[in-house]
Amino acid sequence: MEIEVPVLIVGAGPAGLATSACLNKLSIPNVVIERDDCHASLWRKKTYDRLKLHLGKEFCSLPHMPFSSELPTFVPRVEFMRYLDSYVIRFKIGIRYNRNVESASLDDRTGKWRVVVKDLTSNLEEVYFADYLVAATGENSEGYIPKIDGLETFDGEYLHCSNYLNGRPWYDKNVLVVGCGNSGMEIAYDLTNWGANTSIVIRGPVHFFTKEMVFVGMCLLKYVEMEKVDKLMLLMSKMKYGDMSKYGLTRPNDGPFALKKKGGRTPTIDVGCVNRIKKGKVKVFPGISRIKEGKMIEFDDGRVGQYDVIVFATGYNSTVLKWLKDCKELFNEQGMPKPSHPNHWKGENGLYCAGFGRRGLEGISFDAERIADDISLTINLKKIPGAEDNYPYLKFANN
Repeated sequence: MEIEVPVLIVGAGPAGLATSACLNKLSIPNVVIERDDCHASLWRKKTYDRLKLHLGKEFCSLPHMPFSSELPTFVPRVEFMRYLDSYVIRFKIGIRYNRNVESASLDDRTGKWRVVVKDLTSNLEEVYFADYLVAATGENSEGYIPKIDGLETFDGEYLHCSNYLNGRPWYDKNVLVVGCGNSGMEIAYDLTNWGANTSIVIRGPVHFFTKEMVFVGMCLLKYVEMEKVDKLMLLMSKMKYGDMSKYGLTRPNDGPFALKKKGGRTPTIDVGCVNRIKKGKVKVFPGISRIKEGKMIEFDDGRVGQYDVIVFATGYNSTVLKWLKDCKELFNEQGMPKPSHPNHWKGENGLYCAGFGRRGLEGISFDAERIADDISLTINLKKIPGAEDNYPYLKFANN
């Protein structure tokens, strides 16, 4: 079956939903393709129970729909899912679920994007032809577990954090969390609440702040230069936590927001794990050297410990290159945009990407609004003879 649509969006996470909503506001027809049986499946199926948005709701709403004033500043996971459900209804977002994209490439005959999709329910093939294609599968598409010597022979249980709900099954078990980002630190904290004997691998320097500190910092960035805000953030962190180097935590030389701008690396938002580390309830280890026989793990500093469970909070990989062809000018070998922010969202021949900017939900809104505006401008230019020759000037004037 062949289907023609002006804009095809692949992925019904927040990035795909936001892009569709912006297009609908401009009356531009579009269809969202989703491989799962629901929208926002990462949030709905692959997040731990105690998760809240780590940033204030002012920085996390999607375009054209702020969060309710009745919600707390840091929105719980369940309330965020309800927000997304309301978002889909309000903007009449058309989603085709249980559709797996097999391939997407430029069609030489029509000049359109030819997207081959498998309906996982009927097992039938659908072929979409679109003038514009938006890759909205994002940077967090597939959980990443690093290669570790001996992991395949580990006698215990190991899992990616996307499969972690809570620590209930591991009371009095020895659990090792690998990774000290937001997920790793919060899962380590959660495990101690459930009575697990918890350790965490922290391989390098990391910034750690309370969510209230980060909220203040992000608000100040609107009015104060980044260097000064970073200095204030470090001062607040040192005043609250002190010197944590004797516990295995050191801070980077660059400030938190400078690091974020440079490489998309976010500071860790502490929900209580740092205090547990101070009290000895969470033990800190450097990188894993190898996994020995049985459940024994050897660390880079020579220490050895026995663990029943390993939770890998080691991030995600983009999977866009598994299905998207003809995209070398936009994506690198890791499936991330080659152009840097703020020009990362647009490729050639009507190709766009949303949710790849390493800037969270605020970055998703940035991408969605610009993609929709650019598609609208391009469509309108095609209606005016000769207008496309002046595209750069007209785009500048439109902005």
